[in-house]
Amino acid sequence: MFTEQQMLRYARHIVLPEIGGTGQARLLEAKVLLVGAGGLGSPLALYLAAAGVGTLGLVDHDQVELSNLHRQIAHPTTQVGMAKTESARLSALALNPETVIRRHDVKIDPDNAAAVVEGYDLVADGTDNFDSRDAVHGACLRLGKPLVSAAVQGLEGQLTTFKAYLGTPHPCYRCLFPSPPPPDLIPTCAQGGVLGPAVGVIGSLAAVEVVKEILGLGDSLSGTLLLYDALGARLRNIRITRLPDCPVCGTYGGSGNGHG
Repeated sequence: MFTEQQMLRYARHIVLPEIGGTGQARLLEAKVLLVGAGGLGSPLALYLAAAGVGTLGLVDHDQVELSNLHRQIAHPTTQVGMAKTESARLSALALNPETVIRRHDVKIDPDNAAAVVEGYDLVADGTDNFDSRDAVHGACLRLGKPLVSAAVQGLEGQLTTFKAYLGTPHPCYRCLFPSPPPPDLIPTCAQGGVLGPAVGVIGSLAAVEVVKEILGLGDSLSGTLLLYDALGARLRNIRITRLPDCPVCGTYGGSGNGHG
């Protein structure tokens, strides 16, 4: 049952055969955790709130800085100095005041990741360091939560989904990155720079994958790494192989090819 306002707001979703009223109702019931309320988290928060995802969790421990604004579009200039979770909350609610938004003003680590993740159906990770990504992935793997993982560096981006808890052939994060990269190999945004619209492209694609996973639509990116080259205007997919002796997901047997 939709209210009259909901029928108007989500009309273009409801008329899509792939979504319809049943799909929109599932979006309204869904609970999605966004880890990072910055460049990738911004389009995720805005598009998922606009799409009618009922509950969004926002994880970030930083405040909005002026240097964020060229890519972190959830944060207007008037909110510089505000906690990113609060700034993103206000921007998302301005789009859709019916969205329930929970703030988690913490830095994700192995000690708190599971406690934050367990209250959600699906997680989208847009953090910028290996340790946080590894902690989020570990919690999602143990709790059986799909994880949409996005990253951007400079003028290139990548996107995938991890569902190794389903067993073979689904790979995990450590199948893709068995060990942490050397600290000096990957520069930060402050050191190497980043193209703002390229972050928006990957963040928007991540939002599409979140909606697909919630609704069980199309082909999941589990087992596929999508690579984006902004200068070449190219998107290409490469396969990710599940490592049979992976120390992280090797104990998750069985098989599965669904969305989970």
